[in-house]
Amino acid sequence: MSYTPRLKERYAGEIAKNLQDKFGFKSNMKVPKLEKIILSQGIGEAVADKKIIDAAIKDMALIAGQQPVATLSKKDISNFKLRKGMPVGVKVTLRGDKMYEFLDRLINIALPRTRDFRGVSPKGFDGRGNFNMGIKEHIIFPEIDIDKVNKILGMDITFVTSTDSDEEAKALMEAFKFPFTKN
Repeated sequence: MSYTPRLKERYAGEIAKNLQDKFGFKSNMKVPKLEKIILSQGIGEAVADKKIIDAAIKDMALIAGQQPVATLSKKDISNFKLRKGMPVGVKVTLRGDKMYEFLDRLINIALPRTRDFRGVSPKGFDGRGNFNMGIKEHIIFPEIDIDKVNKILGMDITFVTSTDSDEEAKALMEAFKFPFTKN
């Protein structure tokens, strides 16, 4: 017996059909879908202390469920004591079942744990059907043990969809019950 994430089942069962009816797509292949979720952290303090990158990689691996990659600086910047090739951040790209699992945990567990949470601003769409949002504290995820965290880090999350329309992408995210603020 194989396991399928519940958001993936919901997308296949009802969300795709509802979006096809709403936007009048002739083919179900035109229905927008979530292609990948990219998690990234920029860690400027890593120039002075290499242990911060190792801790960030460990925490990001716990959050994402797969091993992240350290991002390296592309050029020298003497004012920041930065050399080309030094690690300055971490990122991970989620696809398939792990993507749906992360989205489910983000919507139902992590975001409601955010201090003074009133919803996510819908202004993060980029004009090409992708949505970007930032999180100020990575400790909102239940996988992170707060007692073992040396430094609280922020995180950028990018949701890449198969559509070029912000309206269709927003309808897809709302169908997943993404907590957008009401204007």
